Amino acid sequence: MARILALDYGTKRTGIAVSDEMKIIASGLTTVDTRDLMKFLESYFVSENVELVVVGEPKQMDNSASQSEVAISEFIKKFTLKFPVMQLKRVDERFTSKMAVKTMIDSGLKKKKRQNKALVDEISATIILQSYLYS
Repeated sequence: MARILALDYGTKRTGIAVSDEMKIIASGLTTVDTRDLMKFLESYFVSENVELVVVGEPKQMDNSASQSEVAISEFIKKFTLKFPVMQLKRVDERFTSKMAVKTMIDSGLKKKKRQNKALVDEISATIILQSYLYS
């Protein structure tokens, strides 16, 4: 069975989460430097069976696109050229970073650990994926 991969795309770092094969549970996978993202995905798609990639869609409160959408759109163009058969969907990612920090606080992580932006990105990707799996 195939997995679903989620990306919390950022200009510096991209958080990555993956589903189990039953597509029930989302788990944080890693955070990669965005300039290494395509290389990471290429390697991951060779080693794992992935049927869908979910990419966070940042929106403002008025439903308009956020400033980071320009960079995400460029990434999606490159992604679809490199992986033309891979299915890609967008998921609203409003408040995922805030939810990630709250999750870290609720789980008892110390302030020093909560300042780890890579961990926040990975948890954000997990929240994006879990919200997709619930829908």
